[in-house]
Amino acid sequence: MSLAINGGTPVRTKPFAQWPVFGELEQQTLLNVLNSGKWGGVGGTFNGEEPYIPRFEREFAKYQNANYGVSCVNGTVAITVALQAAGVKPGDEVIVPPYTFIATATAALAFGAIPVFADIEEDTLLIDPDKVEQAITPKTKAIIAVHVAGAPANMTRLLEIARKHNLALIEDAAQAVGAQWEGKGVGAIGDLGTFSFQSSKNLNAGEGGIVLMNEKSLWSAAWSICNVGRIPDGGWYQHEVLGQNYRITDIQAALLLAQMTRLEEQMQCREANVALLNRLLGEIEGISLLKQDPRITRHANHVYLFKLSSDFARKANKEEFIRKVNAEGIPVFYGYVPLNRTNAVLSATKDWLGEERVYDCPVCERLCASEALMLSQNVLLSEEQAMYDIAEALEKVIRSYDE
Repeated sequence: MSLAINGGTPVRTKPFAQWPVFGELEQQTLLNVLNSGKWGGVGGTFNGEEPYIPRFEREFAKYQNANYGVSCVNGTVAITVALQAAGVKPGDEVIVPPYTFIATATAALAFGAIPVFADIEEDTLLIDPDKVEQAITPKTKAIIAVHVAGAPANMTRLLEIARKHNLALIEDAAQAVGAQWEGKGVGAIGDLGTFSFQSSKNLNAGEGGIVLMNEKSLWSAAWSICNVGRIPDGGWYQHEVLGQNYRITDIQAALLLAQMTRLEEQMQCREANVALLNRLLGEIEGISLLKQDPRITRHANHVYLFKLSSDFARKANKEEFIRKVNAEGIPVFYGYVPLNRTNAVLSATKDWLGEERVYDCPVCERLCASEALMLSQNVLLSEEQAMYDIAEALEKVIRSYDE
């Protein structure tokens, strides 16, 4: 069978699911905000209802099993706020994985904290707790556990390490709305947890973020940072700490509340499609599935990560393989690049320290270069046939290497 990239017929020509999903509920909530005449700040009211911002903060925190939430402009700022609320200062070190979106590192660099990279696990692509403990120095003040693709990192072990060394544990749960570790929502397990509501996320308002926590003192600290240094119940011009205006609008909060009503159905769709994909791809020689820790009681399935097997990767160039699969109508893409080798991170670190720092993360570097692949977020909301098309296209391309 001729590959589509060589002029053959693509496996799939039908588009995958559209994103975002919205309807009359989103339209009505946006009109409610518009008609209130109060679109930001403390929020507006409509027919005597509570403003959307505090409603969303409370409902989302409850959904993730946290006591408190502080909304903010985006997921990147959420990480910065979480670190600052936890007491991290310029010059302090923050341990992060290299396999994540760049914001995990730049959120620390934004105020002069230094990201220190701990390699990932071969079979999960999540931060390796053993490498985390090896990376701790007297300057370390926090660990950021990233729940990549919606799979919770090993929170049990990371909590043990954080408590043993008196470190703050921050959860970067940008991709993990609804995920659970041992029955508890992520973002409420460490000291603080952060989420993103950027347009590609499973809960979407175009942009936005939130910081979750269980301790009221951390809520107060994060609230002040996001509200230009004001303090809860203080005066409007009473600024007690250094903060910024990081607030979202009632428009975003209204959208998020409406989108939350769709979340459970969408999560169930993602779970069914992932189960089918795992079964289909698990039968294809040349593909390796990621291991899922049994303590993950719910996976958010934001995107679908998988690997080319080591044997197949030795004979297939990753970029060429992606082009061939894309030509079959399947949106496989490269995935992350190693942050420990990313110029923006390295140069910003050098600017703060006055010297270069080099971190070797051989597992991440190898998997990024030759094995790790990703299917985009909307794919997992598509119809069942789409999963069969994905498997057929991957097998078709893999077989072509032996022809």
